[in-house]
Amino acid sequence: MGTDTYTSPLSERYASKEMQAVFSQDTKFRTWRKLWIALAEAENELGLLGEDGQPAVTKEQIDELKAHADDINYEEAKKQEKLVRHDVMSHVHAYGLQCPNAKGIIHLGATSCYVGDNTDIIVMREALKIIKGKLINVLDKLAGFAMEYKDLPTLAFTHFQPAQPTTVGKRATLWMQEFLMDVEDLDYVADSLKLLGSKGTTGTQASFMELFAGDQTKVKELDNIIAKKMGFDSCYAVSGQTYSRKVDTRVCNVLAGIAASAHKMSNDIRLLQHLKEVEEPFEKNQIGSSAMAYKRNPMRSERIASLSRYVMIDALNPAMTSATQWFERTLDDSANKRISMAEAFLATDGVLDLCMNVVDGLVVHEKVITKRLMSELPFMATENIMMDAVKAGGDRQELHEEIRVLSMQAGRNVKELGLDNNLLELIAESDKFPVTYEELQKAMDPSKYVGRAPSQVEEFVNECVKPMLEANKEQLGMKAEINV
Repeated sequence: MGTDTYTSPLSERYASKEMQAVFSQDTKFRTWRKLWIALAEAENELGLLGEDGQPAVTKEQIDELKAHADDINYEEAKKQEKLVRHDVMSHVHAYGLQCPNAKGIIHLGATSCYVGDNTDIIVMREALKIIKGKLINVLDKLAGFAMEYKDLPTLAFTHFQPAQPTTVGKRATLWMQEFLMDVEDLDYVADSLKLLGSKGTTGTQASFMELFAGDQTKVKELDNIIAKKMGFDSCYAVSGQTYSRKVDTRVCNVLAGIAASAHKMSNDIRLLQHLKEVEEPFEKNQIGSSAMAYKRNPMRSERIASLSRYVMIDALNPAMTSATQWFERTLDDSANKRISMAEAFLATDGVLDLCMNVVDGLVVHEKVITKRLMSELPFMATENIMMDAVKAGGDRQELHEEIRVLSMQAGRNVKELGLDNNLLELIAESDKFPVTYEELQKAMDPSKYVGRAPSQVEEFVNECVKPMLEANKEQLGMKAEINV
């Protein structure tokens, strides 16, 4: 059904409900209330006193705040925001209507960034957990694929020109290695995230120094208590009014790295599908082209590339925002940050769902792979053939020139005349090579030319990937739902 307002394709088509929930308004405003409760509890535990010498924040007030932590009166907040044009103070007002006894201590000593910035950090950490879970599952599915096809020789390409053979499984390890780096980068950045804490309008905690009558120990401890209550080890030691926007840059760079890895894999799959060697899943009733009914376009891999490009470019947003913040803060970060950070996560989430779906259903056409490899293998085998002839008493330089001439002739037969590669016949007919055609054919065993590829797959999966999968085994077993 059509609508008369714009809706983001990230929500309608690409991002999961789980990721959308993390960035929802409800999650944001519930987290604000949790932060106000944590602030009130910390002030109570530190013995904050009012002018009358009595506790400024009481347990009864905190209990009242907790009783209304989740039943947010959105309509009241909206009405107030129309009047005051300030989202935080609108929600302070709405919360106060529900908690009349605690109304005066909500947000006590804090500035807007106390709820805004701390919530952003909390939300990003939760979103990174979802991203990591999906990365783990992409790696798990790729590991199974790599092990299944570790021994299947295939023509390798450098510059997209035929090169020494590899195996289908070994090629998959190249994709896996980049995703594994992304997990490592994600863990490093996620583990380094800290809360802003309660730093005040310019980061000096002056308002809290006033509240606590100049007691620096208590003001410092306030940050530590809030951090622990919100599930963090600590807060950033220094800040302006906001946490450094460099944090957003680091987080978005991780997402851009994941996008780059996914883009590379999707490009390889698209090229392989053109070669009819490996194809992404194609459902029974799926239409590949509105005009050409026979087509099986790699639509999911193309979508991976498309969304990945968006994420990679989006990483410039927090970088520019970080670079252009003036002194203790300016507000030109806000509108950009609301869009760029959420959409980077939503798009990356969509990319990883697609990656899981594609890798889980990759179709390998072994006969096509073998046929293409065998058409090029005589060229790949020439060095071995030449070395055997040298061992039999031939002159290496003369043999090298003969191989070059015969290879050019065979190449012309293939490219100009459309004939099969007859290099082996040409070598067998040459009086410079003491070998028969039958003997040359026996040497055309592709497995002899893949080097350590099968062993490399086993070693990489067992030594590098499996330990990481084992450490995160509770996250395995995901299935991705693709909307279109």
